[in-house]
Amino acid sequence: MSEPFDFVLHGGTTVSHRGIEPADVGVHKGRIAEIGSIDPGNSGTEIDATGLYILPGVIDTQVHFREPGMEQKENLESGTRAAVMGGITGVFEMPNTNPLTDSPAALADKVVRMNGRAWCDYAFYLGATAENADKLGEWENLPGCCGIKIFMGSSTGDLLVADDETLHKVLSSGRRRIAVHCEDEDRLQERKGLAKVVSDHPVWRDVETALKATKRIVHIARDTGRRVHVLHVTTTEEMEFLGHHRKIASVEVTPQHLTLAAPECYDEMGSRAQMNPPIRGPEHRKALWAGLNAGIVDVIGSDHAPHTLEEKSATYPATPSGMPGVQTLLPIMLDHVAAGRMGLLQLHDLVCAGPARLFNIAGKGRLAVGYDADFSVVDLGRKVMIDDSQMASKAGWTPFAGRTLTGAPVMTIIRGEVVMREGELLARPKGRAIRFW
Repeated sequence: MSEPFDFVLHGGTTVSHRGIEPADVGVHKGRIAEIGSIDPGNSGTEIDATGLYILPGVIDTQVHFREPGMEQKENLESGTRAAVMGGITGVFEMPNTNPLTDSPAALADKVVRMNGRAWCDYAFYLGATAENADKLGEWENLPGCCGIKIFMGSSTGDLLVADDETLHKVLSSGRRRIAVHCEDEDRLQERKGLAKVVSDHPVWRDVETALKATKRIVHIARDTGRRVHVLHVTTTEEMEFLGHHRKIASVEVTPQHLTLAAPECYDEMGSRAQMNPPIRGPEHRKALWAGLNAGIVDVIGSDHAPHTLEEKSATYPATPSGMPGVQTLLPIMLDHVAAGRMGLLQLHDLVCAGPARLFNIAGKGRLAVGYDADFSVVDLGRKVMIDDSQMASKAGWTPFAGRTLTGAPVMTIIRGEVVMREGELLARPKGRAIRFW
């Protein structure tokens, strides 16, 4: 190119659609301008990436940042700060806030709240309700909207679409992929009395509760011709079922369900391990890994759902479900790469290319000329001990505290600006709304 680069990431190893290979990356005006062997003389600044791996910016497609209404748990500034500290360059935030994000006005309010406070780029889900079902097809194209979210079972917040008639109505309005929390509400209510202690959580919210809802939504998706995205899949049975319905349903798993297992997690952490759908036994974790390695899993999302330790210290079942995770998504999955459970190219597909492909994100998720200069730069060999004190989330804790991991994000670069380097924030919050095709 004729003009000097703004900077060049020099001496690193790129992870991209081309594979894993040594390459420099030149950045100009916030976009990728060249990939290959770059003459240092054509660079305004050179960033030494020797020994490091350069991924396209990691996108976490499921976070709950609790603002407005529950800022004691998290807010948009602290949640996006935690994201960039963990190597995340973009997030999709959920609608179960107070008030709910179920209208154009509520969506616009969140976008305004992000101005000057978002450390990473962002988009928001609109929550489906019986009242707004016929308007979602129009609203899903509003600026800052990543799509529609359905809660089929009661979880945290007041959004709930439990009956088939309303589900059919929601899926009939619009064209974009709809994200779904699949737990059957009728079965949840029938079994609620079974939950006496926190280790009963997966007994109450059992396999059939998840499978029944997943089958229902896939049936309705086929009937309406609408693609759905099944969030936080947790069971052997769901993974097998979804493997037969790839044309209509995509699949998400979380680092928590890939890493933790019952009953040990409840014995060790109590209600800190409580989330919906629940952490299940090791046989289900094994099935999730089998589904991931078979290519059934499309994305990994954190389901970052923070609550304060005070809230978590109540007596079950009064304790809230959910755990922080946006800052630890990438380190946990890098540790799984180091352990040989998955490959680095698989991780690239699940947290970079996969989100961009499923949700039609414009200009992100790919190391290619003309795309946004978003990079998650990682050290695959670095060993780190995870501790609550390291967490930027207002919740101030992590279910992975005390674990020593191999692999860590060392730089977060968003649209050509180094936002985090070696655990230090280097910029001001300049996040923008993510664009979609």
